[in-house]
Amino acid sequence: MNTEPPPIRVLVVEDEPIAADAHAVYLQRIGGFSLAGTAADGQSALRALQQAAEAGQPIDLILLDMNLPDLHGLDIARRIRSGGLAVDIIAITAVRDLKVVRAAISSGVVQYLIKPFTYAMFAEKLANYRDFRQQLASPTARASQNDVDLALASLRAPTAAPLPKRLSESTLTAVVVLLKSHAGPISASEVMDRLGISRVTARRYLEYLADQQTVRRTARYGTPGRPENEYLWRG
Repeated sequence: MNTEPPPIRVLVVEDEPIAADAHAVYLQRIGGFSLAGTAADGQSALRALQQAAEAGQPIDLILLDMNLPDLHGLDIARRIRSGGLAVDIIAITAVRDLKVVRAAISSGVVQYLIKPFTYAMFAEKLANYRDFRQQLASPTARASQNDVDLALASLRAPTAAPLPKRLSESTLTAVVVLLKSHAGPISASEVMDRLGISRVTARRYLEYLADQQTVRRTARYGTPGRPENEYLWRG
């Protein structure tokens, strides 16, 4: 008898195509989840949720960008709640305003992931959420205090370590954007030329992303001298 729980059906709501594709690829690398679809704006997201519910295949989780072309993420969260849709929300956004964070939590957002982030941070948030659902998947209708405590502890697990010293979020964001938009592998020398930073600095950020497994690192041969590493965005 198969006792594996069904995969958690996820809708990615993100208006930036490269980011939406990256989130979808990230998601499918984590066990226990399935991509139900993507939406580029709030109205499309709400329609997708309603249609999935009516088809008997409800969405379990939304990865929700807070800044969309038509609706703010908070408006979407409130419409979901007022519409009685039983779907959880993880906010994925560059918004850092504490008022927005508090309002998001009040609107039922269970996790808040701030851009830019590494694959490791993304995977940790999703794994925490998966553990949260599993803790509350008891076959009985009643939960003990321990069940509730364990479930909430899953959501509140510590986040990934902050950036190492000598790395800044602004430069990391610039490197990530360049990697995502570049058609193929890129070297530290090419990042240096594109971003106007030193080769040592470029290599430091590329190696950090490679260690976080968000980029693929390989040796580039065919050039004079020692082979140079090249880096390819995994999304």
